[in-house]
Amino acid sequence: MGRGDQMPAPSLTRFALVDVNSCFAACERIFDPSLEGRPVVVLSNNDGCVVARSAEAKALGIPMGEPWFRLQAWADKHGVVARSSNYELYGDISGRIMAMLRRFSDQVEVYSIDEAFVRLSGTVGELVSTAREIRRRIRHDIGVPVSVGIAPTRTLAKLASHGAKSSRTLAGVACTDWYTPDQMNRILDSTPVSELWGVGRRGVKRLSGIGIETALQLRDSDPQNMRSRFNVNMAHTILELRGTPCIEIGDHDAIRQQVLFSRSFSTPVSTPTEMGQVLSIYAQNASRRLRAQGSIAGSVYAWAQTAWATPPMHTAAAACEIVPRTADPALITRAATGLVLPRMLEGRRYVRAGVSLSDIAQADDQVPLDLFDADTPASRVCGLMDRVNDRLGRGAIGLGLAGLQTPPDWQMKREMLSLRATTHWDELAIAR
Repeated sequence: MGRGDQMPAPSLTRFALVDVNSCFAACERIFDPSLEGRPVVVLSNNDGCVVARSAEAKALGIPMGEPWFRLQAWADKHGVVARSSNYELYGDISGRIMAMLRRFSDQVEVYSIDEAFVRLSGTVGELVSTAREIRRRIRHDIGVPVSVGIAPTRTLAKLASHGAKSSRTLAGVACTDWYTPDQMNRILDSTPVSELWGVGRRGVKRLSGIGIETALQLRDSDPQNMRSRFNVNMAHTILELRGTPCIEIGDHDAIRQQVLFSRSFSTPVSTPTEMGQVLSIYAQNASRRLRAQGSIAGSVYAWAQTAWATPPMHTAAAACEIVPRTADPALITRAATGLVLPRMLEGRRYVRAGVSLSDIAQADDQVPLDLFDADTPASRVCGLMDRVNDRLGRGAIGLGLAGLQTPPDWQMKREMLSLRATTHWDELAIAR
């Protein structure tokens, strides 16, 4: 190598945390550009409390969990726009974002509806360039802004993502490899342990009790001692702050080991007939999610609950096995209603119900039916229903009570629901 030659920049393998900025509010703005720059809040089931806020809403001091009925008059005066939770839209946009991330890496770990860890390799310049391209493509093709934090561990990537989101000078991308050890020390010293991934409220209180208030103090503590005082997760967090990856999210291709569909009602349900309608719809929604991941379930747990605020509280709940495993909505509905309806108490007003499926396996792992068992058309019916709903929009067809087009009285209240423009044909956005 000649005297004037320089060593090539080293190739690194890093975690990039891609995080959607104010996810629910960002999704609401995709098909309603008039919301850009305005304070937006998204409400919980039955339009109850604030569960998501845009940056403008946060700047106004609107707290998470604030009941909408208390906030509404004030919000109208300050131009705050409220939207009901549009689960269909948020879930679909999240799926599109995760699919796009897989164009940049074959190792994508979906952490939540709005976050994913992406494994990237290259020089620091290449890593940052890829992160900026991820931001550009998601913003241009899908319509939501994201921040990207790049670091050697997931814990540091989460911290870098927070910096990328909160500092305008970073333009949405932050990489810990930019900083010297002294600079990283100052960053960690200015970071409260409450902002670290996985520490939790109880952990923050216990750490404060032994004089640990900052990420730097935690990083410099003894992992073995902290493991004995707390748990192995705290020791792993310390090692991650030191740059050693040891927290695993799990294989992103693994099927979910539980499928759950649960909702609160807009009006209480008190009769077995109405509850049968509820469970029929919920069971078919759960079975649809099961089929979407190509799996079958061998256990059903179903429940209905009265309100906590009106004691005595009652839960009608039970579980059962299904042999052989299945994704047949009719069988799952029959199991769910058989578990709950006999356990309902006369005169009680139930406000929430759910159906949970577990003991899950891949559909192609199922033991073949006995040669002389009666053939069932369930698989053909399920496939037909899924194709119709995929083509005409979710809820276009269903079995029995789940096929009703007029929403029942108990259906969850969403009076400020925006367009479900990516999943319902009759709610397609109109471009002008």
